[in-house]
Amino acid sequence: MSPEYAVDGTFSVKSDVFSFGVLLLEIVSGKQNRGFNHPNHQHSLLGHAWLLWNEGKTLELMDPCLEESCVESQVLRCIHVGLLCVQKYSKDRPTMNSVVVMLSNEGVKLPQPQHPGFFIERSSSTVNQGSMLCGNNEESPSVNGVTITFYGR
Repeated sequence: MSPEYAVDGTFSVKSDVFSFGVLLLEIVSGKQNRGFNHPNHQHSLLGHAWLLWNEGKTLELMDPCLEESCVESQVLRCIHVGLLCVQKYSKDRPTMNSVVVMLSNEGVKLPQPQHPGFFIERSSSTVNQGSMLCGNNEESPSVNGVTITFYGR
């Protein structure tokens, strides 16, 4: 969910771009943004991707299952475009038409992404670190309680 929709209830085509960026980063990493957990920090997947980008360790985001079959430049481009799509302010995000051009043409020079939306540390998490691509994505158990009270007639 885009920051402008979550905070103000404002929805636009740039809200869809934000969601697409989240999906791109989830596909490349094999992790879900919702419930992402890292042992060294409490950032979401978006925050983690941003940290790796700034540290020059962008490829560390990639799911290990992709290592043998990927084209490194394409993975880097997907992460770069994903970060452009999840920028905090909708005016900074590309249009979907631009996203298609950026992903399909490696000759297109990409701008530097700005700070992503929802780049905050969470205080606690009950998350799973399973990989979606490798098939070991175990769901966290949920407890759904039901109380039934019978009254005598």
